Amino acid sequence: MNKLMSSLLYVSLASFIGVIVTLIVNSSSPVLGPLIAVMFVTLALGVRGTATIFRSFSFTFWIFSAVTLAMFYPHFFLEVGDFKLSVLIVPLIQIIMFGMGTSLSVKDFLRVLKMPKGVAVGVALQYTVMPVVGISLALSFGFPPEIAAGVVLIGSSPGGVASNVMAYIANANLALSVTLTAVSTLLSPFLTPLLMQLLAGQFVPIVFTAMMWSIIKMIIIPIVLGVIFNHFWHGKVKWLDDAMPVLSMTGIAVIITIITAAGRDSLLAVGLLLVAAAVIHNAAGYVFGYFGARLARMDEKSCRAIAIEVGLQNAGMASGLAVAMGKIGTVGLAPAVFGPWMNITGSTLANYWRRKPVKKTLADQSEPVESAVNN
Repeated sequence: MNKLMSSLLYVSLASFIGVIVTLIVNSSSPVLGPLIAVMFVTLALGVRGTATIFRSFSFTFWIFSAVTLAMFYPHFFLEVGDFKLSVLIVPLIQIIMFGMGTSLSVKDFLRVLKMPKGVAVGVALQYTVMPVVGISLALSFGFPPEIAAGVVLIGSSPGGVASNVMAYIANANLALSVTLTAVSTLLSPFLTPLLMQLLAGQFVPIVFTAMMWSIIKMIIIPIVLGVIFNHFWHGKVKWLDDAMPVLSMTGIAVIITIITAAGRDSLLAVGLLLVAAAVIHNAAGYVFGYFGARLARMDEKSCRAIAIEVGLQNAGMASGLAVAMGKIGTVGLAPAVFGPWMNITGSTLANYWRRKPVKKTLADQSEPVESAVNN
């Protein structure tokens, strides 16, 4: 680690001490917000110079910094003049989904024919475990109706766009991971509105066709365009290949920041409970995903892939649907909280599995889809 990176980590540590002192002396001090933001920014930069597991948390620390600023200074992230920043959310999600599409090919969808059992098990667990756990948590924690609907919404969403990267790091079955992401996403225009209508209809009105169309134009169309782009121009526009991961990460950070600012008051009221729900929901996805695949007699690498797919939800899509419902500050809160937490646990689990190599079996011989890690 070079001196600059070391210095940044020391600054982060000093900021952390400053945060603790400020909380003890005067928790309402105006310096608290900037101190926390500086702590996370310097930490995000500093860990890039390490060769440890913490390096993979750099993006998450950036998210925490942005969320801190949104909590302390929400007015900066709601409007610029007469322009409402929430208008940016759907276009940003479409860009992220286009980026996901550019990392896919027709072969990724045809792999369903080569690994039908793995896809069937993964999709079944995705659309049963997470929605059921979501409604159970929403009712158990007694959340206000619209926030409860957000918990169900994140559980009813398909696999997250970061799951393929995590599967690659975890030495999981990457081909299966990519295929599951693609298939669960293609099914989402039908299954997500259906699950929301059945489970969340008691909390907020759900219009099936309206939600289905929102998913199609926000998720499916950009992905299809991305796949078409990849088919005809793969490797020919290098600057776009390099830019898409950065654009995707920046877009996710902006989305979470805007939602946090919009839902600041509600988040202050139920924040700790919502974090607890996120922890339980996410952990349940990993546990049921892994052992559900084990019960189905899947090999170790496929079990890892399915666990990651089930545990990591598409928080971006859930956020966009909250915007489409006109409830960004309530329904959108669960996706905003779940997103950063899933990045933390996904990175940790992937790095843990990476250090536990598995023996090659016939089921592990699927061709890895290296391009997926560019998403």
